[in-house]
Amino acid sequence: MTDPFTEIHPFPHYDECASYITVGQKLRAWEYSGWKAESLSWKESCYIHTGLSGSQVVVDGPDADRLFELCCTNSLKSFPDDAMRHAVMCNEDGLIAAHGILQRNSGGQYIFFAGGPWPMIMAAKHGLNVNARMEERYLTQIAGPRSLEALQRASGEDLSDIKFLRYRTTRIAGKTVEVGRIGMSGNLAYEVRGPIEDGAAVYDAIFQANRDIGIERLGWRTYLVNHVEGGFPQMCWTFGSAMVIEEFYLDMVGRDHWSVNWNRTGSYDRRDIRPRLRTPFEVNWDRAVKFDHDFIGRKALEAEAKAPPRRTVTLRWNPEDVVDIYASLFRPGEEYKTMELPTTPTWLDNMLEHADRVTKDGKLVGMSSGNIYSYYFREGLSMGCVDAELAEPGTELVVEWGDHGKRIKPCRVTVERFPYLDKDRNSGA
Repeated sequence: MTDPFTEIHPFPHYDECASYITVGQKLRAWEYSGWKAESLSWKESCYIHTGLSGSQVVVDGPDADRLFELCCTNSLKSFPDDAMRHAVMCNEDGLIAAHGILQRNSGGQYIFFAGGPWPMIMAAKHGLNVNARMEERYLTQIAGPRSLEALQRASGEDLSDIKFLRYRTTRIAGKTVEVGRIGMSGNLAYEVRGPIEDGAAVYDAIFQANRDIGIERLGWRTYLVNHVEGGFPQMCWTFGSAMVIEEFYLDMVGRDHWSVNWNRTGSYDRRDIRPRLRTPFEVNWDRAVKFDHDFIGRKALEAEAKAPPRRTVTLRWNPEDVVDIYASLFRPGEEYKTMELPTTPTWLDNMLEHADRVTKDGKLVGMSSGNIYSYYFREGLSMGCVDAELAEPGTELVVEWGDHGKRIKPCRVTVERFPYLDKDRNSGA
């Protein structure tokens, strides 16, 4: 078993109150200044978060192009060197097995950030001639309206030339770093990347240079608020990975591996895996599916593309029903499942496959996952994956909140705009 306390960490330890957890055998920051301040950071100033640091997939060799053509639903025909793509990878049924940022370096090298080992597994399964390995790298996100200013303060360089899904190098804390324009907050955001041993020094330099403008250190407790506000479905939280139902993967890592034993919660029967998985069309990633090449899952997705049956929406929860969930804690008898603040279920519950039943006039019409309380909007929100004809804003639905076999609270919800935080999008300039 890996000891997370002996590894090289991508963040420094300050002599201040903070809490930490382990996720995926990695020590990660849980909370710094509190979830209210942290959740306002990417609307009012910016945050720094390095929770996706760790093992990243690096691939080169004669069949590298072929590997990612086979794995990705995306087209590589217009994928230039020194650029990035949000890469989506499916199993033969068209269910998402992995997704993350795929970077194509000059010289034929690819780096797959925060997406897991699926490309390595497919290279082995299909006998491709590649050099595929895991490398430990820090991945530090700086997001919010002052994120560019923060990076320029830390680097002493004008970085305004970096366009969306592009990257280049600069120097911070005496280290050469890659700065890419991408993030999960929805608005202006960047990633800073490099060897894991440089991570703490780079993090500290960015944080110290920007304390006076209100930069917040963002922990995992609050991090996923930005995914729901910003409209980014997230594997391991709003949906699960089809990788863990593939026999080839299970044979490689073993059925006791931590990545296989996800925590299935919600009002759907935990034995029912399908509501916890998604196709690219179900999470509105239509633009990432191009039928100009042969890829794993193409046949299934071609059939679905003609009329995607379900779409992802923002669900706004009725505040009276949410208050009644908390009120049940003060009444005798079985209480309703508690909604943790600001996200539930939380990473304290391990890797997650959550799915609550969504109904319309008593008919099952989809699922809900990724509940947050948005302190900025003062709303309870979640991501719904619902029948396409019900995806229009203003549609009223019901979420069955709770765990299967336990007390269920029917909660009224309304379909709202997706993404909910829809101003100053990072991709807009």
